[in-house]
Amino acid sequence: MKGLSVTRLRSAAFLLIAAAALSGCALFGYDLKRSERPVPARLVSEMTSKGLSVTSPILIRVFKQESELELWKMGRDGRYVLLKTYPICRWSGKLGPKTVEGDRQTPEGFYSVAPAQMNPDSRYYLSFNLGFPNRLEAALGYRGAALMIHGACSSSGCYAVTDDAAFEIYAVAREAFRGGQGAFQVEALPFRMTPANLALHRDNPNMAFWRNLKEGSDAFELTRKAPRVGYCGRRYVFNADNLDATVDPLAPCPPLQTDAALSAAVVAKAAADDAAAKAIAAANPALPRMSYVDGGMHPAFRAILQDKGAARLSKMTSDKTPVSRPEAALADPFTPDLLARLAGGNS
Repeated sequence: MKGLSVTRLRSAAFLLIAAAALSGCALFGYDLKRSERPVPARLVSEMTSKGLSVTSPILIRVFKQESELELWKMGRDGRYVLLKTYPICRWSGKLGPKTVEGDRQTPEGFYSVAPAQMNPDSRYYLSFNLGFPNRLEAALGYRGAALMIHGACSSSGCYAVTDDAAFEIYAVAREAFRGGQGAFQVEALPFRMTPANLALHRDNPNMAFWRNLKEGSDAFELTRKAPRVGYCGRRYVFNADNLDATVDPLAPCPPLQTDAALSAAVVAKAAADDAAAKAIAAANPALPRMSYVDGGMHPAFRAILQDKGAARLSKMTSDKTPVSRPEAALADPFTPDLLARLAGGNS
């Protein structure tokens, strides 16, 4: 993503979609329901090359601003390894949490997906329910239902990743469940928690909430293990041993029992990132405003939309669903060069 030109992004997108189309030809040769088709051989090969098992646990990270979804698999040492990054074709709303039914906001937070949340008969090819509202969100009075990660390039509160990407993610999740994983974590974040992004959004009213999410994100990045998620004091609390489902998310937090070394490492990382963000802000006093008209789209797909039109992009990403609100997608303010420029090429 750093410093990529629109031409390179467009070429990457065409290669991505062409490869997916080729794999799709093989997929449609099976007399199996799409939700039962095997994981594509090329993805299995990628797992093997990284020492990963097809049935090992998974974890998903979503970055709204960058329109990217990361699929992680657990390695033999119990730490997660990045398997693949998928460009998100469409999300709706703006940066910030979902709080109201019908606002078309895509959620931000930490979610747990169990087998019952998988939808093999989705109208958007294949999908799974994030589980919004989670227990904290429900206690805060946030409302919404059927918030999904699914196929196609159309969103009204969901993350749409194209049909082919939805198939791969669904198939890998299915095999993880068959391997014994009870539920997988989804970390839905507003953006990559870099100093450049902290500087860019420093005046956003959601920053306190995002810093809370960053605690869990930082814990994952430091350990490559899924943070244990708890709630108290109207916020997320990560990796505390004494928070369970009996603790009221709105009640003050009790004295927390945490790993001292990990807690110290998270605090140190936050301090270092804040110092770097302040330096970036000082060097760039006139930072641009990221004003989202209606959601976003990965720059690779946006380049295709601009050059080829909505009908062509729809055919490349879905078997039947049109691109939602293409004019708004073209107004997405994010460009991959922005953060690299702010951070001097090291965002």
